[in-house]
Amino acid sequence: MIKSLKFLKHITMHPLNCEDKFAALVRFARWQCGSRLVSRSVVHEWVNKSRFFVKTGETGLTLNIYTGLHEFSDMGYLLHVLRSEDFFVDVGANVGSYSILAGAAIGSRGIAFEPLPHTYMRLTENLRLNHLEERVISVNKGVGAEQGNIVFTSGKYDTMNHALAENEQSENTVNVEVTTLDACLKTKSPSLIKIDVEGFETPVLEGADETLKKESLHSVIMELNGSGSRYGYNESKILEKMQNHGFMTYSYDPLRRKLINLEGKNMTSGNTLFIRDKNFIEERLRNAPKVKIHGREF
Repeated sequence: MIKSLKFLKHITMHPLNCEDKFAALVRFARWQCGSRLVSRSVVHEWVNKSRFFVKTGETGLTLNIYTGLHEFSDMGYLLHVLRSEDFFVDVGANVGSYSILAGAAIGSRGIAFEPLPHTYMRLTENLRLNHLEERVISVNKGVGAEQGNIVFTSGKYDTMNHALAENEQSENTVNVEVTTLDACLKTKSPSLIKIDVEGFETPVLEGADETLKKESLHSVIMELNGSGSRYGYNESKILEKMQNHGFMTYSYDPLRRKLINLEGKNMTSGNTLFIRDKNFIEERLRNAPKVKIHGREF
């Protein structure tokens, strides 16, 4: 009961819901009731005419229904900073929330990596729904320090599967092919990279030295929530590596279109925003078209 109340509070206090909490509760109740009446996926109309398939149990997508933007700061940043001429990279795409925003809501081209076959199938369904087959390349591979194969957990809570750590036991596993960002982006000029790999960030960055040097790359959204400890990785090394490539850490307030300087990683969110050339970014943020979600324009 307490957990449910906390969840409802999280929904109603979300920046896109806090001015109309009743409407947020109606959206929650409508999905809770409606999703139990159908056994298949349903289509949800999202931002700037983008859409996604969603079914019961897909936590990230259902949170997008309840809140408008599940990860408001980072998704809001993407919507404000990306342009149609940009190239977006989604590492650990899952079912495609960020790729849908970049490709369908903004019109950017990009590439999305998702290692698990079942989740990859859901990703490709969402790309096809938005007619993004030509605009966003989908790759059924993991991303790491070198090309090869890695064992992943399979069948866990929809966003919690990860590369199996040494001595870790899991009932359900799958062997997946792994590539590197440097190998895949050799001829590409990425503008923004999102990395959500449940603690496997260090190998991803080890295989991206040439990519991180590219002048086109101005932003990296990276999940840093301490999960790297399962592999023995130290997040301070990640911060040092990114700083050596000219990136500084920030969070973002989409409602005020304001970057907030951080000392190290973001302690109030799972994601940390790395950017370089702050003046260039701030100009883009100021000039971005407004987005309207749940009646709020920002």
